[in-house]
Amino acid sequence: MAGTLAPCPESTLTDRYQTTVPDPVRKALGLNKRDKICYTIEPSGKVWISRVDLEDSDPVLGKFLDFLAQDMEENLQQLQAISSKLVDHVQLLVSGVDVDLDAPLLDEDE
Repeated sequence: MAGTLAPCPESTLTDRYQTTVPDPVRKALGLNKRDKICYTIEPSGKVWISRVDLEDSDPVLGKFLDFLAQDMEENLQQLQAISSKLVDHVQLLVSGVDVDLDAPLLDEDE
């Protein structure tokens, strides 16, 4: 039928205010796992969802990574391999630690 809108994809909020982005929305935005999304709130109350492009990422982080890359190039002789002893120690420290990177921060952590 011409002029008819497609059904509106829906999702449900969990008790922690989380939701799954419906498949048709993920496909329309070209989203993959770990991609970031942005919400634009209009004065009317309408909310637009869009994909955060890499250009829109944190400028401070980008500048820091650029600084690291430049420093490594300029001081290549200072780079050292991590010892297997240090790797073993770090693995011991984090063994059994379960982290959900998608879980929202608690109020006291924000």
